[in-house]
Amino acid sequence: MLSQFFEFEFLRTTLYTGLIIGLIAPLLGTFVVVRRLSLIADGLSHVTLAGIAFGLFMDKKYGLAVLTPFTSGTIFSIFGAILIERLRTVYKAYQDLAIPIILSGGVGLSVIFIALADGLNNDLYSYLFGSVSAVSKQDFNTIWIIALIVLSLVALFYKELFMLSFDEEHAKVSGIHSKSIHLLFILLTALVISASIRIVGVLLVSALMTLPVASSIRIAKGFKQTIVYSILFGEASVILGIVSGYYLEIPPGGTIVMVLIAFLIITTTVQKLWLKSQRKKAIV
Repeated sequence: MLSQFFEFEFLRTTLYTGLIIGLIAPLLGTFVVVRRLSLIADGLSHVTLAGIAFGLFMDKKYGLAVLTPFTSGTIFSIFGAILIERLRTVYKAYQDLAIPIILSGGVGLSVIFIALADGLNNDLYSYLFGSVSAVSKQDFNTIWIIALIVLSLVALFYKELFMLSFDEEHAKVSGIHSKSIHLLFILLTALVISASIRIVGVLLVSALMTLPVASSIRIAKGFKQTIVYSILFGEASVILGIVSGYYLEIPPGGTIVMVLIAFLIITTTVQKLWLKSQRKKAIV
């Protein structure tokens, strides 16, 4: 079944891109979930959609092929991340407001730019729900560079990210510059979201960051184990989504999400059965 993916270059590119995304999205998603910032992925994904629509509009109206929708989406996502961090400092007592403000702005801009670009088309549809054939060589090169940046910075600042995720006050007392690390964290999240849109789609990218973590939390015994299980669930769902998307001629994003939902149901059931057996043993 996978043999065709190694025969054709565009399928190899899509598969390799999916494997990269299956690694970095759940990796950073673990920190996102632990920090209770799951909605930030939704907020930034809608800002990314505005950037994609802007890129399509500029290309259609002015023929600016240099500013591709993928590039403009990445730029908008980064600016959205910076704005979220800025709004969190403005609304110190209501920091949760930053995400819905940015999300609403992203949706509003998306509607305007989509209308200006003469509505929905096949290109925009592939960005919304992912596509097996839409990943270009240029997209792949950009995505693996983003992955290299994300992996390097997570490895370099793992201790700081870990401490901020579990005890921000202790991290500050320990001398960690929490504002800088948090800004770095949000920027990395923006980069991962922009990198994932080609495979999962901008409307479903948050699922690839949170659902693998939700599944792994049910069975993992520690933070590092949660990361490992999340990556395994993410990789499995991406491979199944891409393969089924190619053979069934459907967007891979929907299949990836449904596979992740299945993993969540399985892990939750396994955990309940294990706890039930442990209680029986305790009674005996």
